Amino acid sequence: MLDKTKPSFCTLPDVAADVKAKVAGTLEWVGMSEIEMPINLNADTKIPPTVARVRAEVSLDHESKRGIHMSRLYLACDKTFSHQKIDFARLSQLTQEFLVSHADLSNNAVIEVDFDALIRRKALISDNSGWRSYPVSLLVVREKREITHIELDFSVTYSSTCPCSAALARSLIQENFSQSFDKENLDYDKVLAWIGSEEGINATPHSQRSTAHIRTFLKPGTKQVPLKQYIDLVEESLQTAVQAAVKREDEQEFARINGKNFLYCEDAARRIKHVLCQQKDIEGFWLRVHHHESLHPHDATAEASSD
Repeated sequence: MLDKTKPSFCTLPDVAADVKAKVAGTLEWVGMSEIEMPINLNADTKIPPTVARVRAEVSLDHESKRGIHMSRLYLACDKTFSHQKIDFARLSQLTQEFLVSHADLSNNAVIEVDFDALIRRKALISDNSGWRSYPVSLLVVREKREITHIELDFSVTYSSTCPCSAALARSLIQENFSQSFDKENLDYDKVLAWIGSEEGINATPHSQRSTAHIRTFLKPGTKQVPLKQYIDLVEESLQTAVQAAVKREDEQEFARINGKNFLYCEDAARRIKHVLCQQKDIEGFWLRVHHHESLHPHDATAEASSD
């Protein structure tokens, strides 16, 4: 209760609410980004709690109002992220809370949550397993009191072996073989030993670590975050996802799989697009792949989206 014995100038001013904007006009989004929050995710696999960066914004639809109540957005986020599991249902509810606290100012609200999700991954052959980190972004947009966008963004890292360099390496090996052996007098044991020697395999294809960025547009009403479902889908389409803890048999298997899956960036983008087009529980998608070239100082890239 206000102490009336104090002079009026002791009342804390609220410039955003009390002072009109010098230049009137509406704004699409106003709020905060990079808010540090803990996150305990409700996903289709167990994700250890981690730190998130949150964007919380509302529209400013009252032309003469100077600003919004940013502290109300922060306090709503703090209450939610500190005490509840986060999924799309909870984020949708949070955007509604933003609008309730800005009933006289805003019609639209958005929340975006960025974090790295750790998922336990088994080795290809051995009993080893290790953690893999996946950059993830969750986005919910509420427009005119209805949820209009639910997005799940993530990135996967994989190996890509260049088809051209593989063909060129095979050509050099053939040339080396023809110079090392007489076709009229081939000795099986010598050939077998030669194939397993550094002298025999005198050229290898170049490969590089590569990244696929995927944005999926989920159907309204989506609750739990289907993170592992879509990460698995993309990695299985590419076949060459990078590994965590491995033994020699895992590394050999990785080499074998790479040898069966030569990938230009165009090949990788087409594979991902093909499997995403078959998913009936998404409304659309966008993807972009980067092959971080080992031959060149620049990336090879490809992009695709749903129709």
